[in-house]
Parts: sequence; structure tokens; C-alpha cells
Amino acid sequence: MFTYLEELTVTEAEQVRKTIQALFRQTCILQVKYDPATLTPRDNPQYEICARHRGFIENYIEVLGCELVHDAQEHIFRLSGEHMPREKLSLTSTVILLLIKLIYRDRIMGEGLNAPLTTLKEIREYGRNTNLITEKLTQAQWREALYLLRIHQVIDLPGAVKDVEDDTPIYIYSTVNLFVTAADINALIEEYREEEEEHETAEEIIYPDSDQ
Repeated sequence: MFTYLEELTVTEAEQVRKTIQALFRQTCILQVKYDPATLTPRDNPQYEICARHRGFIENYIEVLGCELVHDAQEHIFRLSGEHMPREKLSLTSTVILLLIKLIYRDRIMGEGLNAPLTTLKEIREYGRNTNLITEKLTQAQWREALYLLRIHQVIDLPGAVKDVEDDTPIYIYSTVNLFVTAADINALIEEYREEEEEHETAEEIIYPDSDQ
């Protein structure tokens, strides 16, 4: 297997290694990425590496118990299989992912092919309207969620996560559908609300009204 890499140039072999590492780190590789500030599309070199060396990469990751899947409709290469690395999102990050999915769905249904952009301000508004965000989130919570979603190619930002402000444009990729389908949204929201209600009920029991 490694004879294949030895037959490549040093630069090309290194690009193949980095692309495999990226697959395991971020789950999928997009064909085209966007700058949210300018909406300028740019080809992703790692997608070209996947396409050019697909056979080798498939054989390599198969040894590790994974499968390389090419989704022609979404224009991505992604990992699949029981042994693929899985990111466990915190409850807050899961809620933010759900809200971004809701925004993406509304953008596509309401505005067709227009760019699916959002902002922190809009995410908070959706959170209040759906009752999924009932308290002010810390900067650390926002950064954790945005960092993970960016790593996994769900969103893109024009700069560093730490520099994101209320009106900074956030581009939403269609890969958000890989993490949560439309059919899952209502069930997840309902489950979350039930947990919140149980939590509030428990607090009422623990902290009864002082007048009673």
C-alpha cells in the first residue's frame, strides 16, 4: 500500500497524508468552500486530492474500519462506518446546531438558491422563538459550538471564531443535513423541551416558594 505513496512526489504524498488526516478530523471534505463575507467560491484542494487518489484512500481507511463515501449530490467526500471518529456535542452545541439547521431550512425553502447566511443575532432570535435558548449563553459556549461546527464543515466564517460578532456573516453548508435531518428536528426539540420542563419541576421541588 505504501509503495503507492513512494511513487508520488514528496509534495503530492504529503498532501495525501494531510487529506486523510483532515477526513478523520472533520468527517467530510467539501468540493467548494465559501467566504461568508464576499460569497466568493473557492475550490478545495483536498477534494481534488480525494478524487485523484480515491482508490488508495479507500483502501487505506478500510484497514482502519471506515469507508470513504462520495456524495455526488452534496459534492463531498465523507467518512462512514462503525469505527469512524464521533464528536460528542455538549447540550448547548447541539441546540445551536439545531437552530442553524432550522435557519438553513427556512433559507432554502423561503429564498431558494440564495446564499444560506446567518448571524449570531439571528441564531439567538431563533433560540428565543423556539424556546430552545432560555438563558444568556457565555462567550465560551458560543465559541465551542462555532469551533466544532466549523471543524466539521457545517459552517464557515470570514475570520477566527474568537472574532465573531453579532452581525458577522456565517455561511451554512448543506452538510448540516448530515448531522440532523429535517425529520429529526421536531423530535429533538420536543425531547429538549421535556428535559427543560423536568429540570424546572425539579427546581420547584427543591426550592419551594418561601411563602408556602
